[in-house]
Amino acid sequence: MRFRFGELLVLGVFLFAAAVTVVVVVPRSASSQSDWTQAGWTQTPYGPLGPADRDLLVRVRWAGLWEIPAGRWAQDRAGSDKVKDVGRHLVEDHTKLDAAVRELAAKLAVPLPDQPNPDQRGWLDEMAAARGAGFDRVFAARLRDAHGKVFTFVSAVRAGTRNSLIRDFAGQAVDVVMKHMTLLEGTGLVDYSTLPTPTV
Repeated sequence: MRFRFGELLVLGVFLFAAAVTVVVVVPRSASSQSDWTQAGWTQTPYGPLGPADRDLLVRVRWAGLWEIPAGRWAQDRAGSDKVKDVGRHLVEDHTKLDAAVRELAAKLAVPLPDQPNPDQRGWLDEMAAARGAGFDRVFAARLRDAHGKVFTFVSAVRAGTRNSLIRDFAGQAVDVVMKHMTLLEGTGLVDYSTLPTPTV
């Protein structure tokens, strides 16, 4: 079958338009689609909200539920003035952070715990039974270890979240956790050999 020049031109334009439509409309692959279309993600006015975003809010709430009482106990149980000072910062900073996380969780419809988790209750039990230098050692060890673990998680959420409210809040949390790690290390009571080895 032979085509005239005009027919070939029309056919060429049609094929070009069809190719452009395919490129624009059809995704390159399933992996190029946004994560929030997968299970566990919801869309919000502030961007997609994922499982790690919700976990961040839960972990920050848990942190306040045990660090605020630990900081208060430091005022009358610690033997070191440095530990007492760290305790004051914990109470002040986590009181503010706890108010912020509860407000944010309500806005994003994320349920929060109202009691420390089992590990945290165990750490509080250790502190409840200690006084003076013994309290100082348990306080520094448990809190520095916990802050190191949560710092890694909060930083990862700050780096990768798709939600603008979570991004802002994670930035605040990173600053608070870094401040507390530094204060705890300033007590001179942190045994670095017991901390998890960084992975490559």
